[in-house]
Amino acid sequence: MTNDRTTASTRPLRAAMLTHSYYEEDARVRREAESLVARGWQVDVYALRRAGEPEHDMVDGVRLRRLPVSRHQGAGIATYLREYLEFLALAGAAVTRAQPRRRYRLLQVHTLPDFLVFAGLPLRLAGVPLVLDLHEAMPEFFRMRFPRAANPLAYRGLRLQERMSIAAASAVVTVNDALASRLHHIGVRPEKVTVVMNTPDLRLFDRAAHAPRDFMEDGTLRLIYAGALTPVYELDVLIGAVAILGAQRPELPVRLDIYGRGDQEELLRSQTRTVGVADRVTLHGRIPLEEVPAAVARADIGVAPTRRDPMTDLSLSTKVFEYSAMGKPVVASRLPTVEHYFPADALALYPPGDAVRLADAVLGLVDRPNERAARVAGTERCADRVSWQRQAGRYVDLLERLAQR
Repeated sequence: MTNDRTTASTRPLRAAMLTHSYYEEDARVRREAESLVARGWQVDVYALRRAGEPEHDMVDGVRLRRLPVSRHQGAGIATYLREYLEFLALAGAAVTRAQPRRRYRLLQVHTLPDFLVFAGLPLRLAGVPLVLDLHEAMPEFFRMRFPRAANPLAYRGLRLQERMSIAAASAVVTVNDALASRLHHIGVRPEKVTVVMNTPDLRLFDRAAHAPRDFMEDGTLRLIYAGALTPVYELDVLIGAVAILGAQRPELPVRLDIYGRGDQEELLRSQTRTVGVADRVTLHGRIPLEEVPAAVARADIGVAPTRRDPMTDLSLSTKVFEYSAMGKPVVASRLPTVEHYFPADALALYPPGDAVRLADAVLGLVDRPNERAARVAGTERCADRVSWQRQAGRYVDLLERLAQR
């Protein structure tokens, strides 16, 4: 009698994933792939490739195939489209050629772009279940990222490709309740959509694995941001808040550590010099995912600054959960999704775009230690309730049901 994760010929279940990202940097793709491996699957991921990287690799049990396409972050819309189409063609050809040998039982496509799902059509037509993992709402994302190109015709085209991509998939996974509700609103059947939240793996974000830091134990208030340096995240507002803190409380030493990379990096460096905080703000560049928990452990307050627009109304920053898991108080933009998942007494919220209120939220945590401790306890409970350990079971069960049909 065979195990339920093997075929009749004892061949293990194999899944392929397509992701227009650098695999080592994409925490969600890694968590999902590694969760499948932990349940006995073999997983092949087809991803982007930087110059000098090997084409084939093995990362924590996941078989990685890097395709010769790289990301041009911050480029124009024509460059994005060309890059997307090139990856679609190469990924589709690679996974189709591999299918007779690898015998995939399931193919998962990670967005953006939504239409990358069409790279899997040959496998879908051969009966392989196709899962579309919608990380963002692509029409809203492009309207935010390319405002000059935003017009009704372009938006309708993006909505059409979204509907066609969803129709081509056997099942849809998305990252929060707001995005699921949006999909239901545009006509996607509720039974086709599964929410698997983009939350941290508590085995990685483990407070016990790092030396504890008492709040401002060295006399310095240390703020941290760890994430992308793109217009979605209002780091200019955060830097402005650091300048305000210096003016309001000159006796309070404040340091801001920013970890990440993106097309806003040089603008942010220039801003630190313009507002006179270059000695208090350090842009470290990107660090590996495995080093993020240690960086958070060295801080006093985690900040998740997000601009508000129709796209971010549907998004929820993973950074909030990462800071919470490490026992840090969190200052975050007041967004609908944030208020949906966190009670009012958990996070210190500020109106997006308001550097003065952001600075006030930070000072509230400094000046009111009892409130700070209560907020930390509240965010920790929320982080534990939706942790990846709880999400992974829902995710793997869904894929196994699809693969066993």
